[in-house]
Formats: sequence, C-alpha cells, structure tokens
Amino acid sequence: MKPSIPPPPTPSGPPPPAASAAARAAATVGGALRRTAAAALAAVLAAGAAASPASADDLPFRDPDLPVDERVADLLGRLTRDEKIAMLHQYQPAVPRLDVAGFRTGTEALHGVAWLGEATVFPQSVGLGATWDTGLVERVGDATGTEMRGFHAQDPAAHGLNVWAPVADPLRDPRWGRNEEGYSEDPALVGDMATAYTGGLRGGDDFYLKTAPTLKHFAGYNIEDKRDRISVTVPPRALHEYVYPAFRPAVEAGNATGVMAAYNMINGRPAHVSPLLKDVRSWSDTPTMIVSDAYGPSNVAGSQGYYETHAQSHAAMLKAGIDSYTDQDTDSSLTVDAVNGALEQGLITGADIDRAVGHSLSVRFRLGEFDPDSRNPYDDITPEAIDSPEHRELAREAATEQMTLLKNDGALPLDPERDSDVAVVGPLSDTLYEDWYSGTMPYEVTPAGGIADRLGDAGSVATAEGADRIRLTTPGGGTVTASSGEDGGVLRVNGSEGGEGADAQAISVFEWGEGVVTLRTEANGKVVGLGDGNRLFNDQEQPNGWFVQQLFRFEEVGDGQVVLKYDGYDEWNRKYVSIGEDGALTVDADTPGQAARFEPETLSSGTDEAVRKASGADAAVVVVGNMPFINARETDDREDIALPKAQRELVRAVTEANPNTVVVLESSYPQAVPWAQENAPAVLWTSHAGQETGNALASVLFGDANPAGRLPQTWYRSVDDLPDMGNYDVIDSGHTYQYFEGDPLYAFGHGLSYTEFEYGAPELDRRRIGEDGAVTVRVPVTNTGDRDGDEVVQLYTSQNRSRVKQPLKELRDFERVHVEAGETVTVQLEVDAADLAFWDVTSGSMVVERASHDVLVGSSSADIRRTARIRVDGERIPPRDLAAPTRAADFDGYSSGAELVDESKAEGTSVAGSAGDWISFEDADLRRLESFIARTARAQGGAAGVEIRLGSPDGRLLGTAEVPATGDEYEYTEVAAELERVGGRHRDVYLVFTGDLRLSTFSLDGR
Repeated sequence: MKPSIPPPPTPSGPPPPAASAAARAAATVGGALRRTAAAALAAVLAAGAAASPASADDLPFRDPDLPVDERVADLLGRLTRDEKIAMLHQYQPAVPRLDVAGFRTGTEALHGVAWLGEATVFPQSVGLGATWDTGLVERVGDATGTEMRGFHAQDPAAHGLNVWAPVADPLRDPRWGRNEEGYSEDPALVGDMATAYTGGLRGGDDFYLKTAPTLKHFAGYNIEDKRDRISVTVPPRALHEYVYPAFRPAVEAGNATGVMAAYNMINGRPAHVSPLLKDVRSWSDTPTMIVSDAYGPSNVAGSQGYYETHAQSHAAMLKAGIDSYTDQDTDSSLTVDAVNGALEQGLITGADIDRAVGHSLSVRFRLGEFDPDSRNPYDDITPEAIDSPEHRELAREAATEQMTLLKNDGALPLDPERDSDVAVVGPLSDTLYEDWYSGTMPYEVTPAGGIADRLGDAGSVATAEGADRIRLTTPGGGTVTASSGEDGGVLRVNGSEGGEGADAQAISVFEWGEGVVTLRTEANGKVVGLGDGNRLFNDQEQPNGWFVQQLFRFEEVGDGQVVLKYDGYDEWNRKYVSIGEDGALTVDADTPGQAARFEPETLSSGTDEAVRKASGADAAVVVVGNMPFINARETDDREDIALPKAQRELVRAVTEANPNTVVVLESSYPQAVPWAQENAPAVLWTSHAGQETGNALASVLFGDANPAGRLPQTWYRSVDDLPDMGNYDVIDSGHTYQYFEGDPLYAFGHGLSYTEFEYGAPELDRRRIGEDGAVTVRVPVTNTGDRDGDEVVQLYTSQNRSRVKQPLKELRDFERVHVEAGETVTVQLEVDAADLAFWDVTSGSMVVERASHDVLVGSSSADIRRTARIRVDGERIPPRDLAAPTRAADFDGYSSGAELVDESKAEGTSVAGSAGDWISFEDADLRRLESFIARTARAQGGAAGVEIRLGSPDGRLLGTAEVPATGDEYEYTEVAAELERVGGRHRDVYLVFTGDLRLSTFSLDGR
C-alpha cells in the first residue's frame, strides 16, 4: 500500500517510500542516487549502443598502451559540445557513433553493496571503526568491491562501478542522525579506516580499478536539521586539523577516486561551490572526480537561494570543481539547460566543460570500460561472487571483531554447562535490522538464534520482546481490530477482517524514545503504517522507506483516554487518527479535539513477561538499542542520547530479577546508560552488525571469541555533556575526547577483554627529533591471563606548551595485536613530527612547534599504561604582526555569535557579527600601534562599528572605527580609526562589533 501524500515541499525532497531494503533500489537521497526501474534505466544509458562503427576499435582512445591523459584528450576531441554537456549529468548517455556506452555515477556500498538485492551485509561503519583493524576493513572493502563487480556483470547499465562510499565525516556529535555511517570521532582513525576500505574497493592493480570509491560528504557535514540551509562555521584550525585529516589520506593514497560535496553550507557558502574543493584536487596527482549530492545542484539556486538562476549556480559549481551533477533522477534536462544557459551568458567556457568531463572519463578509463576484457583483471568476476561462502565467513569475523565489552563484573563469559538455560529478552532480542544504506541480508542470525545455535540440544533459550500488548477500545464500546491476512488490511473499529479472538485485537507497542512508538498487530504479526487514502494498514514487516510511515505517538487527553498521532517522516502529513464512517482508522484530523479517542487496555505487560522468563533462567541477556529507521537517521538527528524509557525500565527490571544479566546494546550510536554501568553485571555494545550478528554475539558471550572491539567515540553520561549541535568547531566547543574535560561514561578507545594485558616500558629509538623526523616506539605487551586475546595498543601524544590551545591528547598510532596467553608481543608504533603539526593562523600554514610532547601508550584514551617524553625541534612562532594585513577569519578566539561567512560568492572568508560579538588575536606585537584600518561591509543602515580593545571584550578601549552601510553584504569599503598608544609589547587584541557587519581584513598600522 502506498500512502496518499503531497509532493515533497523542497527541491531537495527525497523519493517516495520503499517497502523493503530491496525496494530501496528504486529510490535515493542524501549521498545516494535515485534509481528507476532497470528497464527504464537501461534505455537511458544504453540506447543505440549497438550501432558501433567498424573503425571504433582503432581510435587512439581505445589503445590501452597510451597514457590515460592522451586517451582522455583524444575522446574529448571527438565528442560534440552537446555530448560533453550531457556527460555532466549523473546518467551519462551512450554515444553510439563512437561505441561509447552509457555510464552513471554512484552505487551505494557503505558496508556492503546496498539497494541492489541480497548481498553480504557487514557491520555498520561505526562498527567497522570499532574493530580498529585496518587489515580487516580493507578485506571488507575488497569483498564489497568484488560483489559490486558481480552486480555489474548482472546488469552493467543499472549497476555502476563508481561507488559512493565510505563516509569520511568525523563523528563529532553522537546525536548526528547519520552517526552509523561514519567510523569515528577521531580524524586520524577515520582517515586510516577510509583509506583501508577504499583500498579494498579499488583493488590491488596499479592502474585498473575494481570500483571507483567516492568519499562522502565534503565538508563540515554533521547535522541533519535544515541540512541544506544551515551554514556551519569551520575556522581554519578546525578545517585543517579536524576535517582534512579525515578525508585527505584516502585521496592522497590513490585509493579514493574523488569526493562528494555535502548538502550544507560551510562558512556561508554552499559546499557545492566552495573553493575548498580545489584543495581536494591538490592532494593527489591522479585526476579526481567530484560529484554532487542528490539534488544538491538544484538546492544552490533553490532552497539555499545562493544564486538567482540555475545557469549561475551550475557555472559556479563547475568552476569550483563539481564534475558530475546528481539531480532530478534520470532527467538531465535541468543540468543540460543550465549549463547551456551558462555558456550562452559567458559564465563558463568550453574548457570548463572539458575539464569536468575529463575527470569523469579518466575514472571510466581506469575502470577498464574502453579496454579489452583480457587487460582488466576484474572482468572475470561473475554474479556468483555475491554472498559467497568466503564473504559470509568474513561477515562473521567482522561482526565478532567489533563486539565491544564495556563492563564485566565476572558475568562473562557465560559457561554453556552452567548457563545452559538462557533468557534472551528485549525488543532487539530476536530480530535484525537493516539501515537506509544497508544491503538486503541473504539470511539473518538474530541474538536469540545465535545463542540457541551455540547451546544446541544441551540448552534452552526463552525469548520475550518486552513489549506491552494492548487493546484499543472507544468510549462507545468499539474495538480496533486488524486483518489476519498475510498482506494485511485496513485497521477498523469493530471490523470483521480479523475475525474473533484476542489476536485480532492485540497490538504490541514498541517504544523507541522521544515519544515515538511502533505498533505491531498480532493478528498477522505485521507493523502498522500509513497507506492508501491515509488509512492505517497492517502490512509491513518493519519500519522502512525514506518517508517512514510506521511511526506514531499516543497523546493523553484525560479520563484515561488517548489520541493517536501519526508521526512519520513526512512532516506535512503529521495528523491525528479518526474513525471513518466505515470504521476505518484514517489519518485526517488536524487537532486532538478532532481525533478519535481510545481507551488503551493492557492485555499483558512486556516487562513482566521478560522478568518471568529471566527470573527462572541461568542467565539473562537483555538486548536493547535502536531501530535504524527511527529517531536518528538521514534527515533526523537525535534529541537525546539516553535509552528510551521503556528500555531503561526493562533493563532495570531484568537485572533486578536475575543477578546474572548481560545488557547488550545493539545501536548505531553511543547510548547514555549510567544505570546499567552502575548496576548490571556486564554491558556489551555492538553496532547493527549484519546477517551474522547473532553468531558473533554468541561466540563472545560464551567465550569462544575474546572481545577486543574498542569504542571509536566518546560515550557521554547525558545529553547535558554536549554543546550546541550547530557548533562544528570541537576546539571551541570542547567535545570529542581531544577536548572534553568532563567525565565520560566510556572513554574513546575503551573496551575490555576476558584476559589482562601488561605493558612494559616503551623503548624510543630517539628522544629528540626535528620537524621532519620521526620516533619509533616499541612497547612490549604481555598477556598475563589464561586466554588468548587481541589488544588494541593505542599511542597518544600531548603537547606540553604551545602558542594555542592543544588537544588534551591526540591519537597518533595504534595496532590491534593478537597475544597468546602468557606470551609477550612487542608492538612497534610511530610518531611522525609532521603529525604533530597544527594550523598556525599567524602564518596560514601547518607548523610543527618547538615543544616537548608526552608520549602516552595505553588501552584507551583514559587508560594510559606507560609514558615517555620527546623533544621536537620545530618552529618558534613569533608574536603576531598585526601591522601586516590580517584576515579576520584567522582569529585565535571568537564569541558564539560571530560566524564565518563568504567574502564573495566565489572566494574569500569574512567574519560576520552583531553587537557584542568579538574576535581575538593573541600575543600581538603592538609596539608601533597607531591606527586601525579594515575592509568592512554592511547591507543595512543604522549605527555599527568595530571597537579595538585590549585583553578582553570589555578591556581597555583603544579606539572605534565607524562602519557605514554599503548597501550590499558583498560590497566592501575601507574604514579607519586612530588608536591610543599602548605600552608593552605582547598583548591580546579584541575586535568587538557594535552592530551587524562583516569584517574581511584589517591591520593595526604604525608606519
């Protein structure tokens, strides 16, 4: 059933709902591509491909022995202008006269091939990050690339080899809806994981690509609320120290063939037209292909309103570096018309088009498209590679490696002889969930299923979901009934489709936090959702699709009565349920007063049932967490980080009922579980780890595998520990492990084992290095327990003195190493002086400062076992010379209201602020201070100016420059003010705004 919904309200609106992971192949959004039916797609891409000229094989671009740049130039020279413009769209049409087939950018492959049908589903990216095993992650990428080639062999037109994966955005805030898609909050760990995964995707050949990986989403993307309209301020230090280190390594290594531009605006300018895209191209000598996000090109002149016309915006994108426009599904007319318009208006030239098309063609050549099959080492991969036994085994290995033991008071591992009767309870106990970018699992081993298989006939498993069963009646005596048919039907009051009996009336209620519930009818075991005519149907296996239609809220209206509100992701359709003349439950009431009233009657308590099962068992495993389509996914950030109330109550009740309880958190993101940490005997975290989740979990619970996952993010105690989500600058906001000074629930890098590891004294091959040097650190690690196990040895550094605020500690190297019981392994780690560099705003460059650094080696960022100290003979940063022209954006500090904005639409960055906002410039040499000169802009009239103060925003006032209105925020004028003389040499200067204005550059002139 399809819901009756209006068209999406913005140009960036996503596709209609899809009923399953497989059906998602017909849709796209947010870093993905929209697909139509395979037949229509093939027609768009391959039309006329059979009409190949006899001489096509003799053309120079077909010669595999020529350099690729010569081949690209030859093909470009043979294409007409119209053919080249058509190739700027995501769906590049065929050129029959040259025997060039159609091509399209973008196939999703985040943790396995997605949306194309059954494929191996590996753990979510955040789970892969928890393995801290780059070798494993590269093998997962290799398997995914192989399966992608298998799908390509099935249908070359529909299954493209340019894969949009992985996500390299650092996970700076655990509330981000797309947390599951990233690897870690630490940019170095992200960079290593992205390099490993893309290395597997691209394959091992020096020239040919197995697939062409594209990193998402560049840059500054970490928030879903108004994501296409929000502008994030990313100061130079945050950009160079936090963003670039996550993206750059995979491009620099030659593994990632490009990046995708992000939806958001960064420093006042849409990411799709940001000059930062040019920096990406500087990271590699190999041509890179930069693609837009889905509907991103339309947004620039649409929801973002940055340009008035698509011709202007498309010209700007082309000049900024966009090579492929993902827009309007297979309909390329907007792109083609916009580019033609830009040409006619003189906004771009043919050279701009050639440059962009050349980038995408270079990738196509490396994919082997124009070469004989015998030259391409990947052309022999067939569909039999999909879901192979080897990939199933790898999926289990990956799911096992990411299991992270957070607490253990001796409850684990379970003993299959002593703990043979196990209660496995909770809403995630006997089900597995896919996420939006997941493939379709070919089989599913649930937690309960994996534990039952592990125990075999020698044990027993009792299950309970922990969900209340209710009956909904009306004040008039009617009862909501549901169809018992496999395909479901309309929910009705006093309906006859469900027949008689309790099951026809029983509804299981699952609470997912923030007041959102899902409803499952026991008449047929299907989930209730919005369908035709805005009526409620029980016809879905699980919540699914882009516009998730299966979400509701109960709102109390007094006298024990409630109304039911539809709470799906299509916000414009969030109304209340009424009862039609035919008894059908219909979502059409605008207010609670117009809605039908229900009296919920509890038929059975889910918590009571779980407690009954747990209290009589040898051990209890309570599995809680999230459903990836609800309360945190693309377009939806979390409001809180706590477990849903019903799940917290379930954990407490089961733990109190059985002293041998293990809490399993199966979630896409960190959860605040302070009660479980204080009271539960054991706590274990896993991501949604794919088809082998249950087997992997059972192997860890029963000690067949020794857990060695380590948290790739800080787990905070509550949402109160987090700053404003819109503050991207972790240096300023003080979050992630690098800057957080509070007491986390679980520290970055935390994870326990069933054995103990002892660290010996680290041996350094040198204690003093230059700014181009490196230190090798050798650390003996001894397994002092009686079980073999893996340890993740982590090396951090902490700079002791600096001109600027430095991280409390920062990860520099790590290794996951296997150590047998009683054995010692020496781990060799490296510290490069170049990695100790930070962005110096005074010189506009990365600088290794002269300083000492503590070398910290341990099992987590909070569990440092050994320390040493090195001396780095780097630069001594002199006092700031503010007499020279200084970019305002190169400040040392700023108030919360000050933000970075675009100086012009094409390039440059200014600081915008209002009355009371300020920016600071520390350690300035003021010996020759006489006057203040600045370039400012102000669109509106009224009084505004810049105060120059010493020491603080309300410190000594040296002078004030009045700023006149220029009539346009991009129209700058020079302002000046005479300043009082300052005694002394090194002082902190504060520029305080007295009204709305923009400040580009300034100087404190004394000559």
